[in-house]
Amino acid sequence: MALEKCQTEWDEIEKEYQQLQETHKVYRQKLDELTSLQAICSSAISKQRKGLKDLKHSLHKCALTSDEKQSEQLKDIESQIKDKQHVFFDMEAYLPKKNGLYLNLVLGNVNVTLLSNQAKFAYKDEYEKFKLYLTIILMFGAMACLFFFNYRVTDEIFNFLLVWYYCTLTIRESILMSNGSRIKGWWVLHHYVSTFLSGVMLTWPEGSMYQMFRSQFLAFSIYQSFLQFLQYYYQSGCLYRLRALGERNQLDLTVEGFQSWMWRGLTFLLPFLFFGHFWQLYNAITLFTLANHEDCKEWQVFMLGLTFMVLFLGNFLTTLKVVHQKIQKNKEKLQKAE
Repeated sequence: MALEKCQTEWDEIEKEYQQLQETHKVYRQKLDELTSLQAICSSAISKQRKGLKDLKHSLHKCALTSDEKQSEQLKDIESQIKDKQHVFFDMEAYLPKKNGLYLNLVLGNVNVTLLSNQAKFAYKDEYEKFKLYLTIILMFGAMACLFFFNYRVTDEIFNFLLVWYYCTLTIRESILMSNGSRIKGWWVLHHYVSTFLSGVMLTWPEGSMYQMFRSQFLAFSIYQSFLQFLQYYYQSGCLYRLRALGERNQLDLTVEGFQSWMWRGLTFLLPFLFFGHFWQLYNAITLFTLANHEDCKEWQVFMLGLTFMVLFLGNFLTTLKVVHQKIQKNKEKLQKAE
């Protein structure tokens, strides 16, 4: 009886195994078809882009000799060309592509394209949770170093955590951009500069100059973490509403700054943001002053001052630009309404 039972179980397993082989064979065939379709789509997009580029060049030549009616037709064609460029960008989000220089250096030539919407959204949400959890950890870490542990080793651990955090963000953001997330401009460069600043801070040796700036840096780190927490909380709520209305891309992310889509109901963040920007300027001035001190021999002091100045200028000017553009758009809407 035991042998018959074992034989029956074996027959069932064998039958399931045969089905598995057939299913896997179909899967391999579909995979080959998918790879072939991906290559065809990528080639067609490249061909379309080249054709549109040549057409755009021809349109510029036509514009020199066109009359008013022809100029309107040319503008209409140019507008449609721009729309097609956006469509190509969305298409490429679902096609394998070559990694940029940074991802090639870090990961090599590994395909990081996530092919399904579910996988893209899951990765984006995991990225947002990572930022939130690490922001909270960094806030409590800075508070512990400032109020409880005045030791070089704890400062080194905190600074190393900052380096690791910003390095990880740059990698994850590069992967998200490869999958269609529209992160651009200063907000991309911001994390690279922050990584460099944290790395220089990590290498700053113990000394009188370091102790003069230590408390100010830790207090700034606490405020920065608090500000990032505020931004995450309110930006995520705003993005949720805008995505539900179809006004924002599903892969849009929270950022360490102010963007035009945050205008509705979130302008109260601006004073907090500007305070943080001017604290970066204050840090830069403090470090430049320390760099001129007769006892200062560390290169890190001037370099940190320069980096804080770059962060201040980038953050402050970008925020001002966004606010100015939004005010101008609101004025134009009011004028049209009148």
